[in-house]
Amino acid sequence: MRRLRNFLKLRTRARVLLLVTFILLASVKCGLKLAPFHSLFKFLASVSAFKVVHRVNIAEIIWATNVVTRYMPGGAKCLARALTTQVLMNWHGYKPEFRIGVAKADTGNLEAHAWIEYQGFVIIGNLDDLGRFIPLPSLEGVRI
Repeated sequence: MRRLRNFLKLRTRARVLLLVTFILLASVKCGLKLAPFHSLFKFLASVSAFKVVHRVNIAEIIWATNVVTRYMPGGAKCLARALTTQVLMNWHGYKPEFRIGVAKADTGNLEAHAWIEYQGFVIIGNLDDLGRFIPLPSLEGVRI
């Protein structure tokens, strides 16, 4: 009940951003489970082309993604969070860099991590040991 009261205390604009982020993150999570990555990435690229009238700042996008992740059933992995943030930023006129990196774990297994960079700063997906991940080439401009 307290969470609902806190939600209702927010400005309308913040509530709308949270709802849109929740729907988008849930859709991305489902898409990652049900569709090949290239199909989902292509679809999200086409959806990202839309622009919204009321621009929000990057801090609000990060806030919304972090809040929604906490309340998303089952949470959300880094890939879903990064893709969601990328779409939101594109909608609001920003040009984020979607990054995927790989690293070899101590056990010898390959690990991967996704994050978003903007103007040289990691804004979603920052880890204390992010430097151990070797970034793969950017997917920007690649026809999928």
